[in-house]
Amino acid sequence: MRSHLLNDTTAEQYRRSVTEGVERVAAKLAATDRPFTGVTVDALAPRIDGIDLDQPLHDTAAVLDELEEVYLRDAVYFHHPRYLAHLNCPVVIPAVLGEAVLSAVNSSLDTWDQSAGGTLIERKLIDWTTERIGLGPAADGVFTSGGTQSNLQALLLAREEAKSDSLAKLRIFASEVSHFSVKKSAKLLGLGQDAVVSIPVDHDKRMQTVALARELERCTEAGLVPMAVVATGGTTDFGSIDPLPEIAELCSQYGTWMHVDAAYGCGLLASLKYRHRIDGIERADSVTVDYHKSFFQPVSSSAVLVRDAATLRHATYHAEYLNPRRMVQERIPNQVDKSLQTTRRFDALKLWMTLRTMGADGVGQLFDEVCDLAVEGWGLLAADSRFDVVVRPSLSTLVFRYIPRAVTDPAEIDRANLYARKALFASGAAVVAGTKVAGRHHLKFTLLNPETTAADIAAVLDLIAGHAEQYLGESLDRAS
Repeated sequence: MRSHLLNDTTAEQYRRSVTEGVERVAAKLAATDRPFTGVTVDALAPRIDGIDLDQPLHDTAAVLDELEEVYLRDAVYFHHPRYLAHLNCPVVIPAVLGEAVLSAVNSSLDTWDQSAGGTLIERKLIDWTTERIGLGPAADGVFTSGGTQSNLQALLLAREEAKSDSLAKLRIFASEVSHFSVKKSAKLLGLGQDAVVSIPVDHDKRMQTVALARELERCTEAGLVPMAVVATGGTTDFGSIDPLPEIAELCSQYGTWMHVDAAYGCGLLASLKYRHRIDGIERADSVTVDYHKSFFQPVSSSAVLVRDAATLRHATYHAEYLNPRRMVQERIPNQVDKSLQTTRRFDALKLWMTLRTMGADGVGQLFDEVCDLAVEGWGLLAADSRFDVVVRPSLSTLVFRYIPRAVTDPAEIDRANLYARKALFASGAAVVAGTKVAGRHHLKFTLLNPETTAADIAAVLDLIAGHAEQYLGESLDRAS
């Protein structure tokens, strides 16, 4: 079995195996004509359940053949222009190359003696990002597994900086359409269920700063501690961007930590046209960015950034076997000193390869294209009497609802929209997401593929309308 270990004696086998795998995936990508096959759980599960993991195939080619059956054939392919569902982007080739390199070398980014140059590359990318944000010379940060972890770490730092004598007094303020990880983080941090104060949003799904000011005042008058305000730079459902300058002013007034969850909107940091939409982010105490959402990186590639590097001490623990305190005096850089994780992949390499190949302007151009496409899509929806679109896009998300002419029952319209989404997914012709607005079911396009066109959007809208009309026709037949 030593023949399967990657080392100097198996380098040629490694080359052959990886090349064969790459060729299989490349052939599959080239032949994929729809984002999904429509396979059901009931159809796919028996194939995987029937595999005996205690009986290996002993041959890479045979394993790849099997993988075609249980995964590659029925995978959901984000690169397809009619995948319009969640915050999953197609990936750029330099990043995929970086993924191959980091997996083979297998550096762990916790300590210098496990990563060396990897440590410095990650630190350089953190500095690059904080400069793009404008956090100042004392800024720092660390790569994370994703936005949920980044938000958790930011709120951990905010909790510690609040210096309250009682966790029960701490309050976090976030808009009613903020990411669920804010409430999840509050729970993990030992705060009460009422610790997160939900702030209403305006017509454009942006936090109402008048309401925020009122709640901050109410909090302090009640003897509570306004621990943090979480402003969102691109909400998951709407792509809406909270009024960051106004929120920053309120945070300054009340001495409250300002966190900006820009997991989605971080692509604006590289934008050639729309950078101004995230103005005010430079005043944050901490920022979440997900390069794997709007920098076209493979999962995972994310980071949490802070204005003051000293605040990262709240995540620091020293272990004699790993990062003893003496290393600080010896100026040995250990990334574990800043991270909630210990063992951690060299995910920064993917972004490094991307920037060194394409440059930030190349990434920004791609993100600008999907933002432009969203405006086109909004125009199509606004002009189409079959649909009601919720808000004009700030990023690349469109939320809308099919509205039949002959049906007025909101519950029946809900069912028609749900049916259309499910039927479309089952057909494999396109994949769209869904959400609720004011308690009613809506559909959602998350446009992150520059290859998607307005014609694709129009075609998918026709498919949605067709499925919804089919459902309503069958519903009327059943009722008659």
